Parts: sequence; C-alpha cells; structure tokens
Amino acid sequence: MTDTIRRIVLASRPAGPPRPGDFRLEETAMPDVPEGQLLLQTIYLSLDPYMRGRMSDARSYADPIRIGDVMLGATVSRIRQSRHRDWKEGDIVVAYSGWQTHALSDGRDLRRIDPAVAPISTGLGVLGMTGFTAYAGLRNIGRPKPGETVVVAAASGAVGSVVGQIARIGGARAIGIAGGPDKCAFVKNELGFDAAIDHRAPDFARQLAEACPDGIDVYFENVGGAVWDAVLPLLNDFARIPLCGMISHYNDEAVAKPSIDRLPASMKTIQQKSITIRGFMNVEFLDQQPAFLEEATGWVRDGRLKWREDIVDGLEQAPAAFIGLLNGHNFGKLVVRVSSEA
Repeated sequence: MTDTIRRIVLASRPAGPPRPGDFRLEETAMPDVPEGQLLLQTIYLSLDPYMRGRMSDARSYADPIRIGDVMLGATVSRIRQSRHRDWKEGDIVVAYSGWQTHALSDGRDLRRIDPAVAPISTGLGVLGMTGFTAYAGLRNIGRPKPGETVVVAAASGAVGSVVGQIARIGGARAIGIAGGPDKCAFVKNELGFDAAIDHRAPDFARQLAEACPDGIDVYFENVGGAVWDAVLPLLNDFARIPLCGMISHYNDEAVAKPSIDRLPASMKTIQQKSITIRGFMNVEFLDQQPAFLEEATGWVRDGRLKWREDIVDGLEQAPAAFIGLLNGHNFGKLVVRVSSEA
C-alpha cells in the first residue's frame, strides 16, 4: 500500500463559477491507525451540486469548507486497516471522507454496503444520498396521488431521475425536463417517464404545456431560472413544490450579469393558487432512510428503479468534472473512480 495520501483541498473561494485554480492537489503522509479507528481507501467519490455552496463563506445551513481543507464529499470506500471492534478489513462502506485517496474514521459515519445487491457505486446514487433525497422530498412534500402530474427538473440527473421513477411506481404521471435530445430520450425511453421536454428547445414552454394538459400537481425543483418561468403558469391549485436545489443560480455569486426578479409573479401565483413550496434537506428525514433502502433495493432488484452513472477516472480529474457538473455536462450520477474495486 502507498505511504502517502493524495487529496484535493480548497485553495481559494470562487467568485462566480469555480475555476481549476480554486483547487489544489496535495500529498501527505499516511497516518498511523489509532485504537478504535480504521483506515479507509476511497474507491468512488461522489460529486454533487451542493458542494458549490460549501465553497462559499456566505451564511448557510452548514459551515463552509475552510481554505486549505479537503473538499468534502461522500465516498464508497474499502476498510484497509481496522482497530475498531465493529468493523473488519475488507468491508465496503459509504463514508464521508471527501476528495482524497485515504482517510481515518471512528466508524460513526459509516454505512456497510452489500456488493451482492447492486454495484457498489450505487451507494452514492440511486441507493445513496441522491436517491434518498428524491424519496424524502417526493414522499414528504410532493405527496403525489395516482393520476396526478409530477414534473421534475433535471430529470436525467441523480435526484431527478429517481423522483420521476418513484412517481410512476406510485401511479402518477411523470414529466421530465432535461437538456438535449440524448438526455430526453434516456428519460423517456430508459427511465419510463411519460414525456421528456428539452429545456433548450426554442418552444420549450409550449411543449411543456402540451405535455401537461391537466396542469401540474407536483413540481420537484432542482433548477430554477427559465425552467421555473415555464412551470409557474401551469401549476394547479394546491400544487406542492419540494424545493431541492436551484442549480442554475449556484454560480451567481459576484457575477455581473442581467437578472430577472421572479419574486413578484411567483408570490402572486403561489398565493392565488394556494400552492405549497417547501425547501428541504434530506437530513430532516434520516429516520426514513431504512424504509427507503428497503423499498429502493426491492425496486432495483425487480427492474422498476433504473440508474445511469457518469464515471470519471482519477482523483486529479475531480475539479474539472465538478466544474462541468455545474454547467450540466454530466449525464447521470457523477462519480469519480479513485481506485480499483479489486
């Protein structure tokens, strides 16, 4: 085993879109493993939009990453050394060890993965945080009824793809919004959505309206911006909106560009139609994670819940892949393969 850890740290806080220079690749000595701890070797690293917010020092739901600290992130890791009575060498686990090849853990934040259930990388996606985010937001806030129309932004992504499939499993219509014909074909033909609309199309708003002849009962928001503008007039009375993310605005900080004040029109419609819009974090619903894993594992086994992964090889590729993620370049759950599964 190597005697060094390779890691990517936050070198500077981005003003607007992150740049390669905002990250730095470092090497540090491999630590000894104290009693009661274990050494993890990262196999897969998850890249997710929320990481952009943690790069900023603006007030938020969680503390920012400090300059010089390892970029945070969930991982699928193998236990290489263990001095902890509850964990043994060779176990495959979901951890939160960040953008690095190895990390120490006291075992409290680990979840064991059974490689016989599904590929272990799914522990970061369809059977991991993003899958659970979709489940929690839809079940607790969206609450679609059979026959209702559920519209999902970023429908080919890690969260949106699961939202629509769960809606379909429950008997609702699922309309996906994605960027480009390839992603739309995947959403409709592979994932089984009732329709998929390309938000880049010049007549996007018209196509969305035609796909939702009875209006929209649930809108799962991941994007904001022009997608929100097209959805707003189609929302039915008492529609429910789980607000998961606003990726089109994550790079707005300190960017000098024209902006549209969407608040007055949005608030007017929300009030007049008695719409419920609720932001959420999946940690609010962690008590439901065992139920999610039981249900989702069954859906994966019987083929009703499908997924797609966009795998990038090499820890050093993480910054470029993350920058691309914020610009919609990924197709499916974005994962970095840091080391071999063998």
